[in-house]
Order: sequence, then structure tokens, then C-alpha cells
Amino acid sequence: MMKKKKAGCILLIILLMVISIWINETGTKTCQVSARGIAEMIAGQGMLRLVEKSVDPPRAALTFDDGPGGSYTSRLLDGLKERNVKASFFLLGEKIEQYPELAERMQKEGHLIGNHTYHHVQLDKIGEIKAREEILKTNNLIYETTGIYPQYMRPPFGAWKKDLELCVEMLPVFWTIDTLDWKVKNAEKIVDIVQNEIDDGAIILMHDEYDTSVEAALEIIDKLRTMGYELVTVDQLIMP
Repeated sequence: MMKKKKAGCILLIILLMVISIWINETGTKTCQVSARGIAEMIAGQGMLRLVEKSVDPPRAALTFDDGPGGSYTSRLLDGLKERNVKASFFLLGEKIEQYPELAERMQKEGHLIGNHTYHHVQLDKIGEIKAREEILKTNNLIYETTGIYPQYMRPPFGAWKKDLELCVEMLPVFWTIDTLDWKVKNAEKIVDIVQNEIDDGAIILMHDEYDTSVEAALEIIDKLRTMGYELVTVDQLIMP
């Protein structure tokens, strides 16, 4: 019985919120008390905030490893800019040295830049001193190139040494959807993988060094938007 009352209350609040939006859009000024105000009086502010939060759009983050990838990254950045979407790039130190202008562009255009080691090494297969060198050398390159010291780390192969975050003061970022774009190399199949596995809060793993990956990434953005998704950077999912 309580569940039915709660459900009915939530439906009433949503209805009143819709009415409030309609009043605002039509410019009607005859109503002295807003529908939102009525909803607050009926259910209280706490319940209203809960309902408002429940109607927030689902979010997902596109992440790209192993770059910058030369012309492929340039095309990807062009497509992201056209769509006003911010992504997350986990860069290799050796690639930053090759394409510093692309790392700089990422930062200027509002994308999140993270660390992916210098040589793409598997961190749990090397000693702690070497692991720290791989990370800190790349951090310094990112800082020298962009003026921003990275806070997030994508360990190659998803392999993370226990307590390494305490030594380098970085937060490891993993993923919930592996597109296998490096292996599949077929834009349509990559898009299908994401559509089949997408969920609110998804972190999508891709690479910005293949033509098919760039094509798929831009199509994924367009399709997720038609599904009501908001594309954000990983820090917005991890630290909302």
C-alpha cells in the first residue's frame, strides 16, 4: 500500500513539473503559484529533488587510449568540435613527443587528458620504480605541453599495481564497455557493440589511431544522443 502511495505521489509530481514547463513556455501569468511550488507543498523538497534527479538524462563517457594518433586524432577532434562533445584521452608519453600540437589542442578544446604510461607497458609486470618512471615521465610531458598536470591514469591492459595510486597520486580509470576497436576494425560492428552494452554511467574504451575507430566514435555520439544520452568526460562520472 505504501509503495502504491509513493508511486502515485511521484507520478503527480512529474505531472505538475510538466505543467510548470508548459506554463513557462506559453508565458501564462495567471497562475500565482507555480506547479513546482505546489509539488513542494505536497511532497516536500526531498521527494521533489529525488524525482528531479531521476529524470536527469543518462550519461556516458567516450575514452581514447594510445594517442595522439596523428591524422586520425585530428579528424576525431574535428568531429568532436562539430558536435560540441568533450572526450577523455589517455596519452602515451612517446606519442606526445611526436604530436605535441595535438595534446595542446585537446586541452584547449576542453577535453580531459590522462596518462597511459610512456611506452605502453603492463604495470604489474615491472618493478615499482620503473612503473613510477613510466607514469611520472608522461605526467611531466603532459604538463610541459598543456600546462595541466593530469589526475587520471588509464593503465595499459587494465593492469594496475596494488597501492600504486598512493605513490603517484593518481586515480586509475578503467572501463565498462570494451569496443575491441583495435581488433574489430569495422565501424558498424564497433557501433553495435556499444549499442548492445550501453547503460547509464558507461565508460567506453576506444583508440584514436584507426580510421574505423574515428568513424565509429562519431556515429556512436550521434546514436547515443538520439537515445537521450549526454556525453561527458570521465571525471564527471567519477566525481559528479
